[in-house]
Amino acid sequence: MAHELAALKFESFATAADLGQWLKDNHASANELWVKIYKKKSAIQSVSWDDVVIESLCWGWIDGIKKSIDDQAYLQRITPRKSTSLWSKRNTQHVERLITAGRMQEPGLVQVNAAKADGRWEKAYAVSELEVPEDFIAAINNLPEVKAFYATLNKSSRYVIAYGLTSAKKPETRQRRFNKYIDTLAQGEKPK
Repeated sequence: MAHELAALKFESFATAADLGQWLKDNHASANELWVKIYKKKSAIQSVSWDDVVIESLCWGWIDGIKKSIDDQAYLQRITPRKSTSLWSKRNTQHVERLITAGRMQEPGLVQVNAAKADGRWEKAYAVSELEVPEDFIAAINNLPEVKAFYATLNKSSRYVIAYGLTSAKKPETRQRRFNKYIDTLAQGEKPK
C-alpha cells in the first residue's frame, strides 16, 4: 500500500480557491488529480472533501476513489467527468446552488447541459434510495451460504452491489458484475 501511494502524484491545497485555480489552469489538459486532504484533527489548513466536490463540479470534474494515507490525511482522486457518468442527487443539488450563485464555469455547465439533454440529470440517484436489484436477491436466495453472508453486509457494501449493477451500460457488463459479486460473496468477502 505504501509503495502504491508513493507512486501517486498529488497536490495539497490550503483553500478551495487554490484548488479552483488549479482546475482553471488545468481542467482541459489534465486527466486526473490526486488531492491530499488533511483531516481536521491534523490542524493543517487544507481543503475539505466538500470543497473538492464543489470545485470539481464547477469545472466539469468528478470525485472518485479515496485512498487513506495515515491518521492525518487521505488522497481523493478527481477526474474530468465522462459523457456517460451518472449523477447523484446530491451533486445535482450542489450544481443548482452553484448556478444560482454564479459559480459554475463553462466546462461544468457543458456537462450539466449534456446530462439534461440525454436524461442522466433526471435519472440522478440518491444513495439512500439505491437498492440491490431483485434478480440479484433472487439468485442469492438459492445459495444459502451466499445469502447468509449477504445478510451480514453493511449498507456501504450493499451499495457497492446496487450501484455496480444499476450503473452498467451494457447487459454483458451487468452480467459480469453480477457473477463477480456472487463469487465474491461465496468467498466470504465484501464487494469492492
